Amino acid sequence: MFLLNWLPVICFVIVLGILTPPLGYFLARIFQGRWTILHPLLGWLEVLSYRLSGINPEEEMTSKQYIKAMLWFTLYGFIFIFFIQVFQSILPFNPQHFPDVPLALAFNTAISFVTNTNWQAYAGETTLSYASQMWGLTVQNFLSPAIGCATLMALIRGITGRSTKFVGNFGVDIVRSIIYIFLPFCFVFSLILVGQGVVQTLSPYVEVETLEGTKQTIPLGPVASQIAIKQLGTNGGGFFNTNSAHPFENPTAFSNFLETLALVLIPSSLVYAYGIMARSKRHAGLLLGVMFIMWGSGLVISSYSEHHVNDVLDANPVFEGKETRLGMMNSLLWATATTSTSNGSVNTMHSSLSPLAGGVTMFNIMLGELVFGGVGVGLSSMLMFVLLTVFLAGLMVGRTPEYMGKKIEKRDIQWVILAILAPSILILIGSGISSVLPAALSSLSAKGPHGLSELLYAFTSSAGNNGSSFAGINANTDYYNISLGVVMLLARMAILIPSLALAGLLGNKKVIPRSLGTLSTNTVLFGALLISVILIVGALTFFPALSLGPIIEHLLMLKGESFPFAGASA
Repeated sequence: MFLLNWLPVICFVIVLGILTPPLGYFLARIFQGRWTILHPLLGWLEVLSYRLSGINPEEEMTSKQYIKAMLWFTLYGFIFIFFIQVFQSILPFNPQHFPDVPLALAFNTAISFVTNTNWQAYAGETTLSYASQMWGLTVQNFLSPAIGCATLMALIRGITGRSTKFVGNFGVDIVRSIIYIFLPFCFVFSLILVGQGVVQTLSPYVEVETLEGTKQTIPLGPVASQIAIKQLGTNGGGFFNTNSAHPFENPTAFSNFLETLALVLIPSSLVYAYGIMARSKRHAGLLLGVMFIMWGSGLVISSYSEHHVNDVLDANPVFEGKETRLGMMNSLLWATATTSTSNGSVNTMHSSLSPLAGGVTMFNIMLGELVFGGVGVGLSSMLMFVLLTVFLAGLMVGRTPEYMGKKIEKRDIQWVILAILAPSILILIGSGISSVLPAALSSLSAKGPHGLSELLYAFTSSAGNNGSSFAGINANTDYYNISLGVVMLLARMAILIPSLALAGLLGNKKVIPRSLGTLSTNTVLFGALLISVILIVGALTFFPALSLGPIIEHLLMLKGESFPFAGASA
């Protein structure tokens, strides 16, 4: 029985381990500008893209120029998706005649999708037209992970470069990401999903008569194409309100396995690609090992918690809100994978998880989603902690810290600290202010620690650019649409700008030959130090908040006590 329960996890790890090296090798060649098997098929499209956009592929950018290009690109994306929503009633491909999206919700959704957060304060099938879904959301689902890839490549060039002020070309990195990675992969994945039963149509919704004789509207739409990029691009954001718990998004056990695998496939392969580009596969293997240990630990804790008797409901396990078609472990596997990346798609409601399992999903995001993480930005976040670990280890032994032959100095570590602490500050400040405002508290569905978890998770998901919700909270209010939108934008810039600034600083430095005193970053000892630093930073920052939320809720559950839902009598 134990082996049967864990069989999906075993298959997931085996397939991911098999696919990561070849895909990592492919990604490295793409961003190094080397020939791949897709160049004869798509090379013309790359050249055409440069000509139409006016990009000079031979031009190199400094880190400041790269940051400027990234900011303008993000701004244009925001403006485009915002106006598509507020004018959707007069645009084509609106067979249900949906009205324009309210300004506050359009603001939140636009920021959400340009920042790769994909937080949804609306029900897609009752709010957005096909045009808004295709031209707005799906387009940004391609562009936002491409920005993450571009930023990571600039950082890698800074780390591996030798006394150069240039970190690449933003436009070239964006074009190559989309043409050689996301477009072909999503095209194939979409066809597979259609074969599994995911809908892909521009037909209007269908009204049917149920067995009880009542009328029911069946929503349709171009779903498969959006699901493919939402998973592979670590975007999240479902076409339907119930996300990948909806049978039109995730109809079979095989589609569930593929969609779960797609969450992690490109982020893990980018780590391997980093090892190739840095000429240190052992270091990349160590980083992947650290990621798997942390992810696996969270999954074990979640499994233990879900299979512990719930004394409040007197049940074991509790299947309310879980993916009952596929079993408990597939729900937990998806929940821990989607919060370890910045994906945010769900096939089960996180609010329905046991307190500790829900706490694990929250803590995964609080750590900065560096366990695999989002496409590009996940590894960037992990490298921030690598640099911090190297710096602290150097201080302990009285040596100037070095990483990949580059000295890590005061200015470098200031950017590292900003990237690590800024999202945490946004989570705590946003949650703290909201916990005393009636406009925020009125949206909660529960009282006590579970209500705090709903509130804390909303700001955690936004600051982590994850996009998943604890469920239960009504986030479609002016207060949450504006406050969470601002948090998403600031948190996204808090990792992209420091990464690019570090790329410029490190790229200008000379490579120092290794010596006997150089700390090896390829050993088990360094891996243990890295995990310790990550957990210590996370524990010191969030333990008080988690204690008042999921931890105390778990202890109360063991005593058979709970808090009523908001509005209910005690």
